[in-house]
Amino acid sequence: MPEALSPREVFQKLLDGITAGRFSELAELYAEDAVVETVLAPVGPRRFEGRAAVAERFAEVAANSPLKLTATNVVIRETDDPEVIVSEWTYQAHHRVTGRDFEAANIQVLRARDGLIVSTRDYHDHLALAVAGGNLPELVEALNGQ
Repeated sequence: MPEALSPREVFQKLLDGITAGRFSELAELYAEDAVVETVLAPVGPRRFEGRAAVAERFAEVAANSPLKLTATNVVIRETDDPEVIVSEWTYQAHHRVTGRDFEAANIQVLRARDGLIVSTRDYHDHLALAVAGGNLPELVEALNGQ
């Protein structure tokens, strides 16, 4: 039986899959009971529980996102917990509808066990994404509860 992937290796597979747009494959990297928290998401759910919910979220992104994301400046830090890494990176992003190119900063705290992601806490620059997509007015409305 092959050795399980390390947290660093699992994260790299996740990032490579996002960059390649292989969203339908990404849920396979998560444990059945995984928890994903998008801590700074300005609207919508901030917590997804279970591989099925993660798969549904990735399917939604694949179907609706106009972004082409390329990860750059990736830094992965080991922690004193062998299951946990902290990663920082920048997405070089292209918005296929507006034609805008922009950067979005990201940090993720990832816990992997037996080669599968069991939890993440994701900190993405949602404001940069809204501005680049021309969605700032809608974001302001949503934040105002309209």
